Amino acid sequence: MKNLCIVIPESNSNAASIVLAYEVFAKANEYHINTGRNAVFKIWLVGCTEKTSLYNGRFTINSDINLADNPKADLIIIPTLDEHLSHTLQNSGALINWVVQQYKLGAEVASLCTGAFLLAAAGILSGKQCSTHWAAAGVFKKMFPHLDLQPDKIITDEKGVYTTGGALSSMNLVLYLVEKYYSRETAIFCAKLFQVDLGRNSQSPFTIFTDQKNHDDDGIKKAQDYMENNLQKKINIEKLASSLAIDRRNFDRRFKKATANTPAEYLQRIKIEAAKKSLETSRKNLDEIMYDVGYTDGRAFRQVFKKITGLSPAEYRNRYNKDIAVV
Repeated sequence: MKNLCIVIPESNSNAASIVLAYEVFAKANEYHINTGRNAVFKIWLVGCTEKTSLYNGRFTINSDINLADNPKADLIIIPTLDEHLSHTLQNSGALINWVVQQYKLGAEVASLCTGAFLLAAAGILSGKQCSTHWAAAGVFKKMFPHLDLQPDKIITDEKGVYTTGGALSSMNLVLYLVEKYYSRETAIFCAKLFQVDLGRNSQSPFTIFTDQKNHDDDGIKKAQDYMENNLQKKINIEKLASSLAIDRRNFDRRFKKATANTPAEYLQRIKIEAAKKSLETSRKNLDEIMYDVGYTDGRAFRQVFKKITGLSPAEYRNRYNKDIAVV
């Protein structure tokens, strides 16, 4: 029997991701046994202490085995980390060293949501695509600019390393691993039991693009403000840079450094974010919404919208606006 180690970091990690991963694999084992096969995994909760307190003492998780005992793993799952990522990583040296050691010995490693930060800090994601919660993508890019982050992806799978998007989309990776280690039949059973859509492959429909002003470049903040306040206009990036007394090449470099987007990408994203909000809350027709955010070509608008969200404007409205349906 293989060893599945679900780690419990020394932080206020997300208890839900630990419990859900444990529950799904436990049910997969149970299903295998009930259908005349052997359980695939012995499931261990691995912690740095016997008991780990979460959410400021509201919950406690008991470890099955201590990290200091250097357990042997075939598959390791890193759960969601808390929001104090830098502090958590600084205090996770023993865990990082163990994960690296086990990976070198042949264990596969999977991160759920912001657990990808730990794999990044361990150097395990170098040369591989990876994903994390879309809301943490900006922080991830700043902390690990050399890594190939794919924030739209629900699952990445390279060389025995798996990452996934955030929150309950992590369940898609857990089921992906169930299919790999058990069978497609077992994954379908678990998907039905936990009511998870196996077909999802993108975080894009769930992404909320925020204004990305957590930086100290006042010139770029002025450019962002101008873009956000003039969505209907056709903005010339060259003229915008000139109005701020910044040459275009330097403007592009500073903008990318501050926001992790080029000026054109940023403008595109804020326009589509405004369109999404209008589709969610208003009864305006699609042409009105398109004009409100500065598009005059319906085909171009639909193409950009689908590229960013993974859905057409009509599909997006049908999913998120309960008061109106587009057919």
